[in-house]
Amino acid sequence: MSNYYTTGEIAKLCGVTVRTVQYYDSRNILAPSQLSEGGRRLYSESDLEKMRIICFLRDAGISISSIEKLLCEEHPEKVISLLLDQHKDELEGELAECKRKLELVEEMRRGLRSVENFSVESIGDIATVMNAKKKLRRIYATMLLTGIPVEILEIGAVALWATTGIWWPFILSSALAVFYGVWISRFYFKRIAYICPECHSKFKPRFREAFFANHTPTLRKLTCSCCGKKSWCIETCADDDFSKEKKNEGDKN
Repeated sequence: MSNYYTTGEIAKLCGVTVRTVQYYDSRNILAPSQLSEGGRRLYSESDLEKMRIICFLRDAGISISSIEKLLCEEHPEKVISLLLDQHKDELEGELAECKRKLELVEEMRRGLRSVENFSVESIGDIATVMNAKKKLRRIYATMLLTGIPVEILEIGAVALWATTGIWWPFILSSALAVFYGVWISRFYFKRIAYICPECHSKFKPRFREAFFANHTPTLRKLTCSCCGKKSWCIETCADDDFSKEKKNEGDKN
């Protein structure tokens, strides 16, 4: 004989309140299989499984109205499968968005640790830097990809000199490395700008000053061309409009 469960028992087995089971009954989502002689609602094993499915769908964030409609279908399992696939895609999208926001928060925290005098304007500076991250990564990738062949050529020339005594390829590779170093430095600083922590202006320093300045991977000790103060400035990407503006200023001068 099949087991039957009272409202309290099925609520306990599914980890919900009695009122929840009663609510599903009132919505005709989970009707009891039979009534006892005293009029108590009794639920069968299949009712228990159905209740577990309802609870699973609710935990997945699917609304009661949607559950009510799909359970009325001839083959609800097919609809549930499609609904779960759709909900999975939505959750993955939300997860990706939460991950992006978490990365944003972490970037902001790292940025704030690099700022000596914190202010509201500092947050704006860091936000500017974060928006330019993709452009900066492309610049770094270009430098890496163009630098590897030069490095390989120089190592090969050193190895050739050490094993055969032929030295002239090393001289040529060294000259090429110096030429590349000058070119890549100009390539880099042409596309880079700095944000002054004092006046929060974006500026481009002179090549010589930037090249020899004390620096970290994200900061450089420079004199701001706007306020004239020397401090650790935040590295960012120079946008096209900014570069054109500075070029026009240079042409006028």
